[in-house]
Amino acid sequence: MSTMPTERSQSPQGEADAMPPGDAGSAPQFILYLDGAEYGRALRQLTLWVHHVLLPVYGGEVTSSSLWCSMWWEHPEAIARLHGLWLAWGDLTGPGSDTSGPAVWHRDHLGPVMQTLRSPEGTFAGCKPGSHRRGDPFPVGEADPFAPGPPVREG
Repeated sequence: MSTMPTERSQSPQGEADAMPPGDAGSAPQFILYLDGAEYGRALRQLTLWVHHVLLPVYGGEVTSSSLWCSMWWEHPEAIARLHGLWLAWGDLTGPGSDTSGPAVWHRDHLGPVMQTLRSPEGTFAGCKPGSHRRGDPFPVGEADPFAPGPPVREG
């Protein structure tokens, strides 16, 4: 198995522990700022981490009160939240992190993100095991509230 430059060594179970992308000393960019090939690479690395680290350990059972969409990458909100969770994981559990980092990650990041994604009203609401429902985009008005308007007439 070839090792990608952004992966750490194999875990004891033989699964790759994907680390957030970025060169040593440079912070990775948040996925919503990326496009094209950069976005594709970041999503691939995120997928490795979600499938080989997050879900095997923290996925738990899918129930009506604790949902998960098997096509999570089809939900932009899930991508954004999971990417943020992954970046925090790399920062708080990676080499050089404080010994309390994993506890902080669990308390401040993992719980809130998973609760938001998996709640019956959350990101995956409407998705069922074996059935995916892509959420409708939030409606945004056509008018630009900051566009210059007609000049104000005095008098």
